[in-house]
Amino acid sequence: MTASGQALSVELCTDERTFAGLAEQWGRLHEACPSATPFQSHAWLHSWWLSYGTPDGLRLFLVRRDGELVAAAPLMRVRRPLPKLVPIGGAISDFCDVLLDEKEAESGSRALADALAVAARTALIDFREVRPGSAVEQVYGRWRGPRRRLRDSTCLELPAVPMTELVKRLPPTRAQRVRNKVNKLGRLGVEWRVVGHDETETALRRLLELHRLQWQGKKMTPEHTRPQFLEHLVRSVVPMARSGQAAVTEFLLEGVVVAVNLHLLSASLLGDYMYGFHPGLRERKVDVATMLLRASTDHVASAGEGRVLSLMRGDEPHKYRWCPETVHNQRLLLAARRTTPLLAATVCAAAAKCGAKSVRRMVPDSKDHW
Repeated sequence: MTASGQALSVELCTDERTFAGLAEQWGRLHEACPSATPFQSHAWLHSWWLSYGTPDGLRLFLVRRDGELVAAAPLMRVRRPLPKLVPIGGAISDFCDVLLDEKEAESGSRALADALAVAARTALIDFREVRPGSAVEQVYGRWRGPRRRLRDSTCLELPAVPMTELVKRLPPTRAQRVRNKVNKLGRLGVEWRVVGHDETETALRRLLELHRLQWQGKKMTPEHTRPQFLEHLVRSVVPMARSGQAAVTEFLLEGVVVAVNLHLLSASLLGDYMYGFHPGLRERKVDVATMLLRASTDHVASAGEGRVLSLMRGDEPHKYRWCPETVHNQRLLLAARRTTPLLAATVCAAAAKCGAKSVRRMVPDSKDHW
């Protein structure tokens, strides 16, 4: 079909082989979308689909001008507990979004909104974990049907500066404690390095082994122990490392790898996605958080201007010692008139899950309507 008044073609792709063949076009679009994160890369999304996709669930909305991909909404259909279209990437992706070529943002967002409006007649469209400034906000702004904006996960961010500058932001007493911990890393001889592309797979497998050791005897995320998560991580991160969208840092003590950290990179951020460390570091009284952040600040500072250092989703107490900025992801719900009951049910379910306190935290929007 053709978007009204525009020389744009809009295609709904449900074929997995076609999805696989979009890598080159998708990569160009990803680079042309300033808000895109590594979680919208083709390597991440297609790998996720291979590990977690459901039969007949793929729903890719592709917008082209003269054959060139200028916008895309990577979604999938789910039927439980309610019929919805949700972003590909699932719970293991910290940020979800659509892709819009910056030069085609106005027409591309309008074309996506029109295409999704048709899909919304039979399913609620539910974008979770939308980072402020994401491309999908432009689609939301053009939505003419029922919609609602809720608050989603909390994320914490730091400026992309060297550790010496980061410490200056802290209260004097805390800053001195951090300096002491950094100095101790030097006395112990802790070293770190970004592994080469040919070493990435081995380093990722070691990361998950150390992650399991780190959480031994404690409650950890079950998904991190499953084979499909390992398969997805290796399949996606290896090509992402080659293209500069990921990097893996190994930490060595006395010549032995004692920790591994996975960074994901985009034009706007460097995110510490996942790490694992040997419990023996605690016995040596190594402050692991300081060790990891020390290396991350080196990496993000060398990656160039325009980025922030994201501590990703979660407001764990140890993250606040660095005086981060609090950023709230959003949840954007889009419906048609006939799917308004699904929208209402989802909002009520979110309120019931979070409790009465979280109802007050929902982000109001004077333009939101039912």
